[in-house]
Amino acid sequence: MYSNLKLPQGFKCAGIAVGIKSAGVKDMALILSETSASAAGVFTTNQVCAAPVKVCREHLKHGTARAIVMNSGIANACTGAAGMVAARSMALESANVIGCEPQEIFVCSTGRIGPELPLDKISKGVELLFNVATGEQVQETAEAMMTTDTRPKVTTAEVQIEGKSIQIVGFAKGAGMIEPNMATMLSFITTDAAVDPQALQTALKKAVDLSFNRISVDGDQSTNDTVLALANGASGNAVLTSASADWDVFSLALNNVCHELAMMIVHDGEGADKFVTVNVTGARSDEEANLAARAVANSLLNKTAWAGSYPNWGRVMDSVGYSQAKVDEDQVSIHYDEVQAVAHGMRSNVPQEELIKVVSQTDFAINIDLHLGEGKATVYTCNCTEEYVRINVT
Repeated sequence: MYSNLKLPQGFKCAGIAVGIKSAGVKDMALILSETSASAAGVFTTNQVCAAPVKVCREHLKHGTARAIVMNSGIANACTGAAGMVAARSMALESANVIGCEPQEIFVCSTGRIGPELPLDKISKGVELLFNVATGEQVQETAEAMMTTDTRPKVTTAEVQIEGKSIQIVGFAKGAGMIEPNMATMLSFITTDAAVDPQALQTALKKAVDLSFNRISVDGDQSTNDTVLALANGASGNAVLTSASADWDVFSLALNNVCHELAMMIVHDGEGADKFVTVNVTGARSDEEANLAARAVANSLLNKTAWAGSYPNWGRVMDSVGYSQAKVDEDQVSIHYDEVQAVAHGMRSNVPQEELIKVVSQTDFAINIDLHLGEGKATVYTCNCTEEYVRINVT
């Protein structure tokens, strides 16, 4: 799928199998900048967070980085002191291989919560990753990030800045435990643009808020959510800041990459076969609109109704009502795509069959207007099928 794709200038990557998951299944990945890169990161706000998240937060204070090393299959979460030792060991061993400070290495893990990392396999994997890394192993790297994902997730952007071609390549993994309050399971973004670290951090946070923070698969927030961005300046442009003439060009491209990756995650939601956009308008504020949209998107009653192609607008009304957004039920209107289901808080006169046609599609929108103000928000979500239960019973 991505076999012909290359990373931006000055980056290498690799994905290998070291035996953390089933034999022969890729479970360790590397993204390496040949020179020091500006670094930015956004992490889970879950009070229970994995050891690699804690280490990444510390290392981000350094402002620059050389590499991201990650494993899948084991989350290294709720592993106490041993987990911190393992995460720091991954950083130290990686730093020793490439000749940099441990603080210039980000380490990430994803998978089952509780088990400890097999350090012997991690150590062998670190050395092998650096030995085999090239700029062309995008497919392998994306595959190594996967857990319950059914497919790898990569997207790209190219823009012109100061007459120079700037490349952005982003990776993501995630299919379940998705209702981010910062980011998503894991996402790594590389660019050969030269960007001031503080400006990159601001841009990444904004991009995350507009993308990964707009999605929900199952309403569950992970202990390991991490989005990292590395900008190594290999394109030769002058260092971008928020005051640069081309800043908006770069920011928009970053936003688009994050948005595309986020949409890939929802489309690959565990067991899902429908993509649902929940739009709320007319709230007293954007914050209240967000509360209402999330309540609808995360409701299992809504998700199962969508799975059965059943346009149960009463469940939508119910979830808006308990969302903590201000609601006057007599003012609420609800449309499924362009078909009105609710007017003034009551059933419209549209035949049920018209609504069923909309909900039977694989991609549709639920548009809710509270008619109380100018606030608006959008959340992207999916349905919940029996397959989701089968995936998550172990």
